Amino acid sequence: MSPFMLRRVLLAGAFACLPITGAMLAAPANAQFGGVVYDPTNYASNVLQAARALQQINNQITQIQQQASSLVNEARNLESLPASTLTTLRGQVESTRALLGQAQRIAYNVQSIQGAFSDRYKGAALQGDHARMIANADARWQDSVGAFEDALSVQAGVVANIGGTRSSIDTLVGASQSASGALQAAQAGNQLLALQSQQLADLTAALAAQGRSQALDAARGAAIEAEARERFRRFRTGN
Repeated sequence: MSPFMLRRVLLAGAFACLPITGAMLAAPANAQFGGVVYDPTNYASNVLQAARALQQINNQITQIQQQASSLVNEARNLESLPASTLTTLRGQVESTRALLGQAQRIAYNVQSIQGAFSDRYKGAALQGDHARMIANADARWQDSVGAFEDALSVQAGVVANIGGTRSSIDTLVGASQSASGALQAAQAGNQLLALQSQQLADLTAALAAQGRSQALDAARGAAIEAEARERFRRFRTGN
């Protein structure tokens, strides 16, 4: 058998061992075009490898796009809220504190209260001579009038803060609704909580001022009653 015939027999045996595909049926085992040998098996393998490489490239592109989106979202989450009302809130709190600090005659201080009550509201202050009784009664009246005036001033300051509070609420609600990330939403929420704390502080201050005025007026009434009893005792005994 010639070498050429032997080669054809071997090729025929090799193809007999392979599965039959559409490509094999459509083309001969090999063909020669212009001196170039065309092997359909190698061609199919190369096409499959190219398809797999293209799929890997597409997968990598998808992963890169997902990573880019994740980075954009992280950047938004780290973006700070442009709107801030903390300066306004601090100003309102300081204004209320200043009004409380302007308390007349008896300050919001334990020692001041104890000293005033010892001097004008109890004990020896209610049992002195006629001139001292009159002086103490006048001092207590001034305490009550000053306390009521202080309460009205604090309440007026709290009412004045309502306008700024409303503006802050509008700003923060708008900022929270348009927040582009978790940090902005959290900062808007924190500022709303700070605003709520400021409102509670104003309410506490107003209640404290009102309670102070009522307490001093009640103490004045008790002192008047005690003095009346002392005067009646002196009238009855002639002392």
